[in-house]
Amino acid sequence: MANGMSTLEQIETQIERIIENIRTQHPDWSCQRGCDECCRRLAELPLITRAEWLRLKEGLMRLSDLETRQIRMEVKDLARESGPLICPLLDQTEGTCKVYPYRPLACRSYGYFVQKGVGLHCKKIEAQVATGDLNHVVWGNQDALERDMRQEGQPRSLSDWFIDPVHGFN
Repeated sequence: MANGMSTLEQIETQIERIIENIRTQHPDWSCQRGCDECCRRLAELPLITRAEWLRLKEGLMRLSDLETRQIRMEVKDLARESGPLICPLLDQTEGTCKVYPYRPLACRSYGYFVQKGVGLHCKKIEAQVATGDLNHVVWGNQDALERDMRQEGQPRSLSDWFIDPVHGFN
C-alpha cells in the first residue's frame, strides 16, 4: 500500500481525478449521480474483484432485508440472461444506485474511460463524441485500470460473488 491506501483506494483516487478534470472542462457532463442510462443497459453484470465485492457487500448489509432479498433474486435471474440488463442495484423509481458510495469501479469509471480507443459510455456521450463536442477530452485508460485492479485478484461476475461459499451474500 502506497501512502497507507489500498490498491482499490488508489485506483478510486485516479478515477476521481479523471472525472474531476473532465467535469471541470464540461460542467454539463451527463454522467453523474442520478443519471441511470448505463444502469438500464448493462451488457452483462459487472466483473469485480474481491476488494470491490467486500466493499459492495458492506453497502448491501446497510439495506433492508426486503431490498437485499429482491437484489439477490434479481442477480440470480440476471445471471442467466444476456444484455441489455437493468442493474439489480438500481432503484428504478428514483433512478439512483442503492449502494452508490459502495459501487464497483466499473460503475465509477463508465462514461469517462476508453478501452483500446473505444469509448465506454452511453448514447448521450456517444452523440457528443460524434459531433466533435468532446474532441479535447482526456479520457481515462480502461486497460490500465483493469491491469491495476488485477493486483487485487481476478475479477468475477457479480452473480458469482453473491453465491461464493466463503464471501457470498446469503
